Amino acid sequence: MLAATLLSLGVVFLAELGDRSQLITMTYALRYRWWIVLTGVAIAAFLAHGVSVTIGHFLGAALPARPLAFVSALAFLAFAVWAWREGATGDDDVSTGDQPRFALLAVISSFFLAEISDKTSLATLMLASDHDLIGVLIGSTVGMVCADALAIAVGVLLHRRLPRQLLHVLASLLFLMFGLWILLDTALGWRPAAVAVTSTVALAVAVALLAQTLRRRRTNASIAGRPPEIG
Repeated sequence: MLAATLLSLGVVFLAELGDRSQLITMTYALRYRWWIVLTGVAIAAFLAHGVSVTIGHFLGAALPARPLAFVSALAFLAFAVWAWREGATGDDDVSTGDQPRFALLAVISSFFLAEISDKTSLATLMLASDHDLIGVLIGSTVGMVCADALAIAVGVLLHRRLPRQLLHVLASLLFLMFGLWILLDTALGWRPAAVAVTSTVALAVAVALLAQTLRRRRTNASIAGRPPEIG
């Protein structure tokens, strides 16, 4: 059991570094309090890996990745619209943690759907077919929580440094990119289209953020260079 725990912890931790799950976690950390996100990630990881470990141990079958990917993509696209509306209206009730149960449900549901069709679930499924069931479940869950805790730290740092309305818009665009990638790549199997579409969205976001930054700097410079009013 100990060997299975350590092996699965290392495999999942390394697999999560730079993975979309870390980016998803960072996106949630831009909007919710860190302990809500971390709790949601832990619960979703335990549930997703519990399903994959059980299937791998008793059946050795693959998860139905494509139907789950469709549901996951629709969920992320819905979250993109929701976050965009919050940014446009200036509604910060959920992001400040005034509705922690709703935020926790959002993190658990979307993270579970994204993770159960991800490569780490396949890895835990394969590990469970040859190693101790409980050890793989514990190790994979802890490994994912540790990896995503790093992403939460980055999200918290950005949350302190960036305007809240900009964070809503940024979260919306990231949700949009995740939804499009999962839909085109995982659900439909169109990898070139997924790369092209998400790259175009990322480029558009970068250009928009750069233009906004330059505009803000010019405004600040003009205000600083304006002579003081007399009287």
